[in-house]
Amino acid sequence: MEIVNPNAAILTNYEVMTALKDMKNSKKKYGLRNLATITYETVQYLEDTPCKEQSTAGIIDFLQAMKEFNLTKNECLMMVNDPPSSPLHIQLMIEDSDERLTEEQVTRILEQTAKLRTPATPAAGAPGTTTTETTGQADS
Repeated sequence: MEIVNPNAAILTNYEVMTALKDMKNSKKKYGLRNLATITYETVQYLEDTPCKEQSTAGIIDFLQAMKEFNLTKNECLMMVNDPPSSPLHIQLMIEDSDERLTEEQVTRILEQTAKLRTPATPAAGAPGTTTTETTGQADS
């Protein structure tokens, strides 16, 4: 996989990890001396985050489910990268969440993020695919 336009979209941690793993596995030389070290350390960090257990299909499903809540792109990105596990966590991620969301909506968001946090099955999400086009799904 080659990143053609780095400013085209916001990437999730899962997409970054996938791109770095693909880059590490390719035989192409990028000409940067410390790139291997940076790539290795970044992948090691990302493997300790929730993105390790995410899949492309899971992220797409999550973003589709979040459309009904009228969240911004950045709020959706934060929830994909660090899925909230409590109402307080949602309150910290979503601006004016107490005014924009009801308790029932917060509960539904937590249910969706629980699905996102569960380990993906081997058949879910083909490796090397990205969800760049889906990160822009939510309204700003």
